[in-house]
Amino acid sequence: MWPNLLLMCLLPGYLEGARILAVFPLPSPSHYFFALPYLKSLASLGHEITSVSPYPQREPSQNIHDIPVLEVLENFNEILRIASTPRGTWQKSDFINEYVLNLTKTVLNNEGVRCNILGPEKPHFDLVVMDLWRIDVLSGLAAYFDAPIIGLASYGTDWKIDELMGNISPISYLQSPSPRFYDLGAYGQRLSQFVERTLSYINYKWRHVRKEEALYRQYFPSTAKWKSLSEISRNFALVLVNHHFTLGPPRPYVPNMIEVGGLHVNPDPEALPAELDHFIQGAGESGVIYFSLGTNVRSKSLSEDRRKVLLETFASLPQRILWKFEDEQLPGKPSNVFISKWFSQQAILAHPNVKLFITHGGLLSTIESIHHGKPMLGLPCLFDQFRNMGHVKQMGLGLVLNIKEMTSEDFNSTIIRLLTNKSFEETARITAARYRDQPMKPLEKAIWWTEYVLRHKGAAHMQVAGKDLDFVRYHSLDVLGTFLIGALGFLGTFTFFIVMTLRKCPLLKKYKYEAIKKIQ
Repeated sequence: MWPNLLLMCLLPGYLEGARILAVFPLPSPSHYFFALPYLKSLASLGHEITSVSPYPQREPSQNIHDIPVLEVLENFNEILRIASTPRGTWQKSDFINEYVLNLTKTVLNNEGVRCNILGPEKPHFDLVVMDLWRIDVLSGLAAYFDAPIIGLASYGTDWKIDELMGNISPISYLQSPSPRFYDLGAYGQRLSQFVERTLSYINYKWRHVRKEEALYRQYFPSTAKWKSLSEISRNFALVLVNHHFTLGPPRPYVPNMIEVGGLHVNPDPEALPAELDHFIQGAGESGVIYFSLGTNVRSKSLSEDRRKVLLETFASLPQRILWKFEDEQLPGKPSNVFISKWFSQQAILAHPNVKLFITHGGLLSTIESIHHGKPMLGLPCLFDQFRNMGHVKQMGLGLVLNIKEMTSEDFNSTIIRLLTNKSFEETARITAARYRDQPMKPLEKAIWWTEYVLRHKGAAHMQVAGKDLDFVRYHSLDVLGTFLIGALGFLGTFTFFIVMTLRKCPLLKKYKYEAIKKIQ
């Protein structure tokens, strides 16, 4: 409170708050929960936030006004079920791209959005902040309000975001979020990633870009007259990336892509409820294991067979277990297991008596575990969780199992290995120290750069020219093609002269004559 007040006194320009439109319509809670501390911090500094999301505030927050889009939550469990069904890269890309297109239509047809944002009494916004997960059409809001736009990449960057920003993203040593983890040190793995990336790229460019352009022209006709969607979507003033070089492979960024990995982490977690704190403290030296499959996968929906594996293993362990379970009752629950529909995850991971985190491997949970120095056992189920847990295993921070195939013996032995092999605990401690050693907290960095964009009216001077180049020009294929054509032309000409010279050679004519004579 006092630092903010002092800052406002010293810098009078900060007294003028901006009107910010925040668009986070994805029904996956992690996307909004990543952005929420950022939005609340902006609101605390006097900026007025209009938030479009399916997660309105339970209690009113000063300077945050919600426009709920609850329709996007309909049938989401069915969408997750289909998304987790094994299928080829082309079919999976088709499904995701069509889903996002339908999601965008749902948001733009929402009554609150149509009345309060796209209505005849056009409001004024100084800045648009939005989720960067393929919802390109909604970036048309920035041009509609003639405001700069900032994107939040809650799952880290990918090939599509890199393309929008003109960012260097060599496929030889970097991979995008993917349903699988690629070991790019192996030729076969690099080949597989290349095929997956190529199919995803072609699917999007050939089948979905024109559909997005059509939707953009339908809902933003006045804006579409002077600027196409491809131009709008490449005009992000800033992208805040949920990544840090201690959390995964280091990678290059253009100036207006800023790493804010762990922006959502609370450095001072809240106190645990008395009952829960007593349960954790009572575990003694054996300690506590925390188990959560996140918000998209529900433990109560696991098959009877999978639940049996978990219960048998937990019952055999000397540790106490905290299990995020979405029902009031868990049949067959061992006495060392404490269930709850919701836990304050960061407060639990911060507790010194928690020894291991069994996680689905979502990026927010992974970062929280690294921040608090806890080893992990990954049970990935969806989307980027496989890549996240692949990195965790590669870095020596934990191990990974297939939740659909593991046996009680697999589960038990892996937990024991993680608890008894001190290398995992030591690596987690070292990685946590490296991650925390930053000159500025991620949230502070995000706020500073956001206000930088506001102060400099979009900060267009930070954008690289590469964002406006098509694939051919960006990779200099036209220049390389010129050299290739020149080389082929030279080779052709050289060959022609050799052939003509040989034809005129008297010796060659003599040999040819003698050869014909012998045949006769």
